Amino acid sequence: MHERSSVSDLVVSLKGELNRYSPGGKLPSSRALVERFKVSPVTVSRAVAQLAAEGLVVTRPGSGSFRAGPRAAAPVPGDTSWQEVTLSGDSGPEVVPRTVDASGVLVTLAAPPPGVIEFNGGYLHPGLQPERALAGALARAGRRPGAWGRPPTDGLAELRAWFAREIGGTLTGSDVLITAGGQSALATALRALAPPGAPVLVESPTYPGMLAAARATGLRPVPVPMDADGVRPDLLEAAFRATGARVFVCQPLFQNPTGVILAPERRERIVRAAREAGAFLVEDDFARHLVHADAGPLPEPLAAHDPDGVVVHVRSLTKITSPSLRVGVLAARGSVLERLRAIQVVDSFFVPRPVQEAALELVGSPAWERHLRTVAAELGSRRTVMTAAVRDRLPGLALPHVPSGGGSIWLRLPGPGAGESALVSAALRAGVAVAPGRPYHCAEPPAGHIRLSFAAVSGPAEIAEGVRRLRAAVDELRPPGDNLPA
Repeated sequence: MHERSSVSDLVVSLKGELNRYSPGGKLPSSRALVERFKVSPVTVSRAVAQLAAEGLVVTRPGSGSFRAGPRAAAPVPGDTSWQEVTLSGDSGPEVVPRTVDASGVLVTLAAPPPGVIEFNGGYLHPGLQPERALAGALARAGRRPGAWGRPPTDGLAELRAWFAREIGGTLTGSDVLITAGGQSALATALRALAPPGAPVLVESPTYPGMLAAARATGLRPVPVPMDADGVRPDLLEAAFRATGARVFVCQPLFQNPTGVILAPERRERIVRAAREAGAFLVEDDFARHLVHADAGPLPEPLAAHDPDGVVVHVRSLTKITSPSLRVGVLAARGSVLERLRAIQVVDSFFVPRPVQEAALELVGSPAWERHLRTVAAELGSRRTVMTAAVRDRLPGLALPHVPSGGGSIWLRLPGPGAGESALVSAALRAGVAVAPGRPYHCAEPPAGHIRLSFAAVSGPAEIAEGVRRLRAAVDELRPPGDNLPA
C-alpha cells in the first residue's frame, strides 16, 4: 500500500511540473528523480510508466523521458442509444434479460484510495503472496522447451494430472480442463449447463461473481437458504421440485461469505437431490488452500465420490497465490465435459502456455508446501485477531460463525437492512472499506450484513486500526432512534 501511495504522489508532482517543459523537452533522469523525491527507482519507473500510459510523456530507451506533444482533439462521440434497444430485444415471456452487473465483484477488485484500510479485498495481501516463488517459477517456465508454443486446448497434461490428484477419487487428468481462473470456470459451467431463461439454484447468501455470471448468461438465480451446517437439503429438494431447475451451485467448504462447511450428514443428500432431479451440482471449491492451521482434517470434495457425473468441480490457484495467476480447472465426467470443452475453446482457445508452465513449476517446488503452511498459520492468526477486535469494539454486530478457512468474516447488522449502505459509506469516510452484504443475495436479504476481509490487509496492527475506524463509523450513525449497533 505504501509503494502504491508513493507512486501516486510522484505522478501528481511530475504532472505539476510538466508545463515547465516544451513539447519534446527532456525530463530529469531517473537517478535525479530518485535523489530529488527520496523514492526508490521502482517508484520512479512506475510513475513514468503511468505518465506514458496517459500520453503525457514519451519514453525512449537509452535516451530518457520527454514531454509528449499536444494531444489531438477528442473525436465527437457517436450516437450509441440504439444499443439500449438491441441489448434488451430478447422476445418471449420466458426469456430473462441478460443484465451484466459487476458492481458486487468490483467491490473486492477496486483498489481503495490511499490511506484506506482494505477490509473489502478478495485476495491475499502482497505480503502473503509467494512473490519470490512465483518469480522463480515464471523464470524457470520461460526456459522450458516449447514454453511459448501453443498448448493443448485442454491444458498441459502434467498440470491437469496434478489437479486431478488434488481433487481425488477416481478422477484423472482426462477429466480436467484448465481454465483462466475460477471465475472463468464458473461462467463456462453456467453457460454449458443451462439455457438462457432457466432457473439456477444458489446458496443464499452466495458469491456475487457467480450471481453476475448467471445473470449475464440469462439465467434466473433462485435462492436456497443456509444455516450453520450449510445449505438446507429439505429446502434444496423443495426448490428442485418447485422450479424444475437443472443446476445447483454451491461452495461446500468455507462458503463465501459465511465461511461455513457443509455438514457431513448433508453432503450425500444434496448430491442425491441433484441426481434425482436430473440436475448438475457445480461445486466451487475455491477456498480449499485457504484453510487455517487450526482447522483439522478437511472433507474431500464432493466430486471425489461422484461416479455418475452429477458434480462439476471448479477450483483455482489464484486465491492462494496472486490475482494475476489466472489458472483454474473444470473437472467433470461424461458428455458434459465435451460441452464444457467446446465453450472453453470458443471463448478463449486456451490458457497461455507460459502461465500454465509457471503454475506447474510453482506447485512442484519445495516453496509450495512452505507457502501453504505460512498462509494457513497467518490466516488463522489474523482471523483470531479480527474476531476478538469485533467482539470487543463492535458488540452490536452479530458474528454467527467463526470460520476455519477462507479470508473473511460475515457480520449481521441489527434491525432491517436499511442501515447497511449507510454503514458502508460511513466506514469509507472513516478510512476503512468494507463489502456490503446486499450483493451476496439474489433476493431480498433477511437483514443487513457486511463482510470484513482479514486476508487483504498487512497484519494484526492494520486489523486493529480498521476495526477502530469501523467503530468510529458506527458511532457516527447513532442519532436517537437509529437501529445501528451501540
